[in-house]
Amino acid sequence: MKEIKLPEQNENGYYEIRIESIGGLGANLCGKMMGELGIKYLGLNSASFSSYGSEKTGTPVKAFIRYSNPEENIRVHSPVTHPHILCIFHEALMQNTDIFNGCRENTIVVINTEVEPESIAEHYFGHNKIPVNRIVCVPAQRIAMETKSRINVVMMGAMAKSMGFVSLENIKKICEDTLGKKYPQAMKGNLEGIQRGYETVREIKVTSSSFVKTDNRIRHIIREDKTDDMSRKYMQEEQGYDNMPIGGINPNFGNSVVNDLSPSRQGYFPLFIPERCIHCGLCDSTCPDMVFQFEAGEYKGREIMINKGLDYFHCKGCLRCVSVCPTQALVQALESDYDKKPWFVPNKDLIRTPDYYEKSGADGFITSESYLTEKRIEGGEV
Repeated sequence: MKEIKLPEQNENGYYEIRIESIGGLGANLCGKMMGELGIKYLGLNSASFSSYGSEKTGTPVKAFIRYSNPEENIRVHSPVTHPHILCIFHEALMQNTDIFNGCRENTIVVINTEVEPESIAEHYFGHNKIPVNRIVCVPAQRIAMETKSRINVVMMGAMAKSMGFVSLENIKKICEDTLGKKYPQAMKGNLEGIQRGYETVREIKVTSSSFVKTDNRIRHIIREDKTDDMSRKYMQEEQGYDNMPIGGINPNFGNSVVNDLSPSRQGYFPLFIPERCIHCGLCDSTCPDMVFQFEAGEYKGREIMINKGLDYFHCKGCLRCVSVCPTQALVQALESDYDKKPWFVPNKDLIRTPDYYEKSGADGFITSESYLTEKRIEGGEV
């Protein structure tokens, strides 16, 4: 094994990576593999761990990885605050710019997005808003679907290319070591996903001359900062005795009433074809998220509850409604084909709806239920 010397380290002698994701995209396992990679194939000392709350699709997940040269022990086990690599598994996470906290002039930001890096750089990092070194974009969502792999392996390939001291071969080896014996059927797609993630990156060094007019598509993933003054007071990089929130206050509030679940979709969504609908209500009874919006109306001369559409803010893409619909009034569709969702009706009974809407949700080939058209490869969920 050829020993790697880290190209740069922080004040403690570490090279640090932070992964920002949501549950279901494989960030936890990605962090584990990246940690083992350092020890097994790079000749480095390494440490990794993840941070998350409830283990369910769509909830925030962070993974932290530290490398050090062999002569330097890792004695810090807190979350990574100033990453050399910040890897963002879903573009919707950039709605809250707190995700970029701790970025420095040497930080490389790797993002799963179809948006060009020039547009990302202009909006988020221009005019000294947020200091970073490079923006690296990779269409991991599309690659994962085409290769029947997952976003996490595609992003590993993109991170390896961005880091510079990690070879493609070593990334493939750690994937085979971790997943090969347990999920041999999924290995071909996973290795292809890594390869394409490595080869497909588009990057830009952030300088004042690198900015171009904002791509129209970026407007789907940004929104105005409407943080109130009380929340803003606590949004600082470092917190301590003087500035910690008073007990019981969570400045970053969120619950099932205000959450937008669209990032948890797996690349597909239920497309409503109203002329086929017989308003039987089976979709509403099987939906776990109160997505379908019914109102009193008339159908074939009878007064019944009429299906008016879907609340895509709260649809997580499980497609149970597609499975139970007897008339194919709900069909599986590729979300990236629909910039605007037809028959989109926000749930008016909820206290508050989001002030933005995401163009597309999290993408990966994995489909977790057997009733879907695409049958899951055993072990394909990575």
